[in-house]
Amino acid sequence: MDVLRDTPTFDVNLNPDGFVVDLGSLYAFLCKLKDCRHARGVRYALVTILVFVILAKLAGEDRLAGIAEWVQHRKEALAEALHLKKPRAPHRTTYSRILGRVIDVAEFEQLVREYFASQPQAGCSILIALDGKTLRGTIPAGQTRGLHLLAAFLPSEGWVIVQVEVDGKENEISAAPRVLKALDLRGKIVTGDALLAQRDLSVQIVEGGGDYVWTVKDNQPQLCQDITTLFAPEHCVKGFSPAVKDFRTATTIEKGHGRIERRTLTASDELKGYLDWPYAEQVFKLERHFKRVKDGKVMDEVVYGITSLTQTEAGAERLLEIVRTHWQIENGLHYRRDETLREDWCHLRLGHAPHTMAAINNLVLGLLLRRGVKNVPQARRRFEAHLNEAVALVLRC
Repeated sequence: MDVLRDTPTFDVNLNPDGFVVDLGSLYAFLCKLKDCRHARGVRYALVTILVFVILAKLAGEDRLAGIAEWVQHRKEALAEALHLKKPRAPHRTTYSRILGRVIDVAEFEQLVREYFASQPQAGCSILIALDGKTLRGTIPAGQTRGLHLLAAFLPSEGWVIVQVEVDGKENEISAAPRVLKALDLRGKIVTGDALLAQRDLSVQIVEGGGDYVWTVKDNQPQLCQDITTLFAPEHCVKGFSPAVKDFRTATTIEKGHGRIERRTLTASDELKGYLDWPYAEQVFKLERHFKRVKDGKVMDEVVYGITSLTQTEAGAERLLEIVRTHWQIENGLHYRRDETLREDWCHLRLGHAPHTMAAINNLVLGLLLRRGVKNVPQARRRFEAHLNEAVALVLRC
């Protein structure tokens, strides 16, 4: 491998000859991961195993068996690229044991956060989307509950900044304070669905220096009723004019994915001081109208919400943009993890291997999306054909 010129370097010392990589590379950060194994009998450095998995993921492999085979078929090229002593390939069970028993997933996720935070333009996003996801491949036969993870996602940057496991004795509501505690909320806008529209979380966010934007449903019955009543059409009595309400409206129309979608958001601060909700400044109503181009089928949806942002900080146009951006966690993160990286088809069970693999999936998507990749499957096919490009993504800044 060519020594990288004109950039800061350090010696990883994976072999007696040394191995020079960019100081700010992902590889350099992963080298900091603690290895709790006894030195005697260790055949593969921890960072080597992780890099094998990441490279195989970038190239389109998602199951451990496929990852092991991919490495086996490319062991000579990988040994040359990574300056390994011998062209060897770990057995599938080695990956399972490393992911499930050896790697400290919290430490791994912290190093990944530090890596992304060190990249140019990192931290520019002010939106943080909270949402949970169950790894269906971890649900035992005959049961309904598997590993559930609650993530804080930066939609504009494409990576998960914090992710916590929701154990069997809690839910997303009780796990969310741990996520928020790990975040620097100053100047940030936290978005979430109706389940996370909770008083305590609202207080934690605002008193931490941030703002919230929640959707509101019947799990907060009084709040939902107050907002829907405000936006309900008025029935005028003959001879009387309807009350004048201070509403502000924004509309967008988009065509794509075989449908035309019109979104109209109406915002108001008339309930400020009336609602029994901490730091509430505005409420809003979002109407979505879908028309399928193929057959003309029409669908309508109405969503209500509440925010601590003032009219000055976020008018109707800005609120519409914020809510729309929050939905990217479904398409930009969950869909890609499920359908592109086949996360729900990965039946890892040993120790914390499912959580570790989910963290690796977040990392892989972050690597791609931060580099402007729009078509992830296409990018993975390219990395499969050009191993040197995948290696450069890991070894260089």
